[in-house]
Amino acid sequence: MSGQQAARFDGQVALVTGGGSGIGAAVARRLAAEGCARVHVADIDVGNATRVAESVGGSAHVVDVADPQAVDDLVAAVVGAEDRLDVVVHTAGVDDPAAKTRILAAQESGEPVDALCELDDDGWRRVMSINLDGTFHVLRASVRAMRARGGGAIVTVGSSAAYDTLVGYPHYAASKAGVHALSQSVAKEVIPYGIRVNTVAPGPVDTPMAGRTPSAVRKAMEASGAIGYASADDLADNICYLASPGAKNVVGAVLLSNGGRFTV
Repeated sequence: MSGQQAARFDGQVALVTGGGSGIGAAVARRLAAEGCARVHVADIDVGNATRVAESVGGSAHVVDVADPQAVDDLVAAVVGAEDRLDVVVHTAGVDDPAAKTRILAAQESGEPVDALCELDDDGWRRVMSINLDGTFHVLRASVRAMRARGGGAIVTVGSSAAYDTLVGYPHYAASKAGVHALSQSVAKEVIPYGIRVNTVAPGPVDTPMAGRTPSAVRKAMEASGAIGYASADDLADNICYLASPGAKNVVGAVLLSNGGRFTV
């Protein structure tokens, strides 16, 4: 890593949601390595958040992003402690293991996938409340804090599944398509305040969430592109670019990071 790259976030304060594992943990490590004065690691799992925060000399927080008051309190705590907030990376999200099991069953039986009729209201609401509502809560709280202090950079995590939808995964695809549209609309609104909002749209990534994918389904997904599963560090590279001064002219982008599975 060059000295110039190492200083991309020199002296800045960052908040990473979902920072206790996977992509979020990789982002927290990268931000700390590249000069952040403090990285605040937020996760619903306090043990994971604490371990990552301690490894980067940061601060750990517990948050359920589906709870708007909890998100507001989180951002207020960060700003109260630091008197600034320069970078927010929102990686918190969920998949649906039950839907993946149904996809596997169809794959093994040769029958069409029957997901929509089996998807109940609670399953739909869980994915939407965390993935889409959670993004809204984080964007709103972050913009309120950054606008008062003259700017910042926010990166949200969508999914290539918003474009190349996986059969049997309608709620996940819808939630991530919503993340893209929400982030792009907010990006246009807040750029006059010096706040840049961008999104990364990963394909398959080797994270604990991916580890819950049945092996046969994972194998099929891995074979769908020229490059296999990305690493969490690969995505951290993309995210930190979008959050960095090097992307100062990038606003409202959805950066595909999917190993060449498709283009848009």
